[in-house]
Amino acid sequence: MENSTILENISAHLQQGRAKDVQQLVNEALESGIQPQQILNDGLLNGMSIIGKKFKVNEVYVPDVLIASRAMNAGLEILKPRLIDDDVKSMGKVIIGTVEGDLHDIGKNLVKIMFQGAGLEVIDLGVDVSAEKFLAAAKEEKPQIIAMSALLTTTMTSMKKVIEDLEKEGLRDSVYVMVGGAPVTDSYAQSIGADAYSDDAASAAQVAKEHIVNL
Repeated sequence: MENSTILENISAHLQQGRAKDVQQLVNEALESGIQPQQILNDGLLNGMSIIGKKFKVNEVYVPDVLIASRAMNAGLEILKPRLIDDDVKSMGKVIIGTVEGDLHDIGKNLVKIMFQGAGLEVIDLGVDVSAEKFLAAAKEEKPQIIAMSALLTTTMTSMKKVIEDLEKEGLRDSVYVMVGGAPVTDSYAQSIGADAYSDDAASAAQVAKEHIVNL
């Protein structure tokens, strides 16, 4: 099988959520001498990118994204040791979390999947994340992006506190702050000093990727 055909098959099987087939094809690609970075970019990430675009226009839905993500992770399991051997760097690093007082994670998890599908390293702080935790993670991980999610109007104010704390610690200029969630709007994002707002996971990944590329 030609290299381009193997990579196309990895992308196609990933989109169908066929994890075992993806693993088998990743192994075949490695045996054929295809570089791990190329398998990642033209196989796995290509498949997730197509899923992201289809999700944005409602051609696929949340369950489709989740099974595609599982297939991507299955392929990554095989690829990761080889990527580490080759010292392949991720595009950039994102810290993500649902803000303090909020336990919703479906939207956050979808954004995380799309970020990973765009080639970003994601540090997931989980739900009910305090401003102190965001700040500590920012200091330790030195991400290019902090992404915050809120599903309740009562917890949206926590986003503002995180931004204020970043400013107090002199970290605000070094991170790009993205916010999202059902009650969040673009005007609210601007009012609290966030850098970007996205109303869906696929758009969020596109915004994040563009920011990293333009750094």
